[in-house]
Amino acid sequence: MVLWIIFPICLSLVSFVGTWTVYGLAFSNNHVCSLSNWLVRGDNSCKGNQSTGCCSVPTISSSGTRAPENSLFTATINAGAFLFLLFCVFHHAHIMERHACHSMLSKFALVFGVVAAIGAFAAGNCNPHYLPLLHNLGAAISFTCICFYTIMLTALTRKCMLTGYEKVLYPLRITSTVAQIIVTICYTILFAQDDYFYVHLSATFEWILSVNLELFELSFAVEFCFFSSFMLSNLLSKRNEEKPLMMT
Repeated sequence: MVLWIIFPICLSLVSFVGTWTVYGLAFSNNHVCSLSNWLVRGDNSCKGNQSTGCCSVPTISSSGTRAPENSLFTATINAGAFLFLLFCVFHHAHIMERHACHSMLSKFALVFGVVAAIGAFAAGNCNPHYLPLLHNLGAAISFTCICFYTIMLTALTRKCMLTGYEKVLYPLRITSTVAQIIVTICYTILFAQDDYFYVHLSATFEWILSVNLELFELSFAVEFCFFSSFMLSNLLSKRNEEKPLMMT
């Protein structure tokens, strides 16, 4: 059904609108510095454990650290993680229905997608100011698994003819996947630096990662034009058929 095209669009829009709204609120309240300001802001830039009377480096996480934007940040990440989890399941159901011969690759992709969603959920519900270890661990797991997930979905785009537009989608997704991996590596290296310029650059890379993933997800609106709810029901029925076989 064509109406399924709404799902990947909603997934991308929830993440895009939510995170940028959180950043806008944080910036308007002087909780984060401007993304366009690449110079050290003197005494206005937070240093060490300082958290009041200054602005933080504008990462996605730091934008949702303080009230009132932290509630919207948590809601956005939770909604995005849940929709992404459903996206992974729906895409797997589509592959199982149309190209079951690639079920193993699709199952591996599903595992990475589910773990990425769980990591994002953990990061969104662990405030980086109070639970930095759990937040950073969840974010690291999510970013890493998303890289593997995009690789596997791009490979499935090459192997599986779902729409007839794979000749266009495949090079676009290769570009997006390569960008996701390279920017993730750069972000990870720069995030650990002490110099304001490099930390600010890592924050910019994090926003690029977010937008790139949203565009990658949006490209699957083409596949969801050919998705139907019976594919999901068939996946569930197959699971129920496998249970007695496993018990015997």
